[in-house]
Amino acid sequence: MTDDQRTIQDALEGIVARFPDEYWRDTDRSGHFPEDFFNTVAEDGWLGIALPERYGGSGLGVTEAALMMMTIAASGGGMTASSSIHMNIFGPKTIETFGSEEQKQRWLPGIIKGKFKMCFAVTEPEAGIDTTRICCRAERHGNQYVVNGQKVWISTAQIAKKVMLLARTSPRDDKKPTEGLSLFFADLDRSKVTIREINKMGRKAIDTNEIYFEGMEIPIENRIGEEGQGFRYIIHSLNPERILLAAEAIGIGRDALDRAARYARDRIVFQRPIGQNQAIQHPLAKIWMELEAAYLSMMKAAWLYDTGQVCGLEANTAKYLSAEAGFNACKQSITTHGGMGYANEFHVERLMREVMIPYLAPVSQEMVLNYVAERALEMPKSY
Repeated sequence: MTDDQRTIQDALEGIVARFPDEYWRDTDRSGHFPEDFFNTVAEDGWLGIALPERYGGSGLGVTEAALMMMTIAASGGGMTASSSIHMNIFGPKTIETFGSEEQKQRWLPGIIKGKFKMCFAVTEPEAGIDTTRICCRAERHGNQYVVNGQKVWISTAQIAKKVMLLARTSPRDDKKPTEGLSLFFADLDRSKVTIREINKMGRKAIDTNEIYFEGMEIPIENRIGEEGQGFRYIIHSLNPERILLAAEAIGIGRDALDRAARYARDRIVFQRPIGQNQAIQHPLAKIWMELEAAYLSMMKAAWLYDTGQVCGLEANTAKYLSAEAGFNACKQSITTHGGMGYANEFHVERLMREVMIPYLAPVSQEMVLNYVAERALEMPKSY
């Protein structure tokens, strides 16, 4: 890291220190959105870390944003803390890159200041990760589009004011499957949508939902870029998302490893610290190395993105390695704590539940392996 990047990390550590483990345990139990944390991050200007200064941002890169999200995830807040601001960090990159100047002026300052929260509506129950087969329709009528259809696994829709929506504006063409989808950034008109929360195993404070659009109108000026080219715009935003999720998985893993190491040093059984036993030491040492390797992979992907180079292979690799390392760290931390790891006193069971998010999303580990086999090893497409 550069000196400036270390300064960023130090400043963020000062912010997250205001929110102890008990704060995150309470949000996990109550399901209440961590509004105090979100407002603190917004008021200190961190939501605009990777957006241009002329709109109120800091003008830094995805590298700095990744270090920010890693620090936040490692604070004890895990994915609850990260997900409360995650969309406001990577989502606007699509607006910055493909939006008109009028759209940037209209939307980016509000996002940066935290005046409104946004959700990201792409996934559908029938299409899964085959995004070219989504069916949610946006039919144009004069100077507006009318949206009908369903989305699923949409985080923060209960509290979001804005939605970034990918919808079909023309029928699917099997010869050009990625065309015919358009991208919008619009008010989430709750009189024209039904939002149903999905119960899940972790991260209770960050809602996840099904959304049913029933005639929601979007003005044409809220369409980003050209009609029918939304898939290409979304693809551009996926690499930063994978990099940020990798950083968050590393942060959770480092937190879990640190908790395990402290416990192993302090816990006395048979008149000696359990950390004196190689059966405890060796798995934790291995995880430390896995996390370091994942960190280097993530930083390489972020550097490639920030320098304008192709980084799809590296971003996906970073997501895979970081999710594996984070998962292994949380699992071993629970094992090191023994029965107390299964309880919630040491918080590691909460981290275990939350690390499943970067493990499963936004793309499965198996699909990353498919991508690497095809792109790095030139093997035939397997799906």
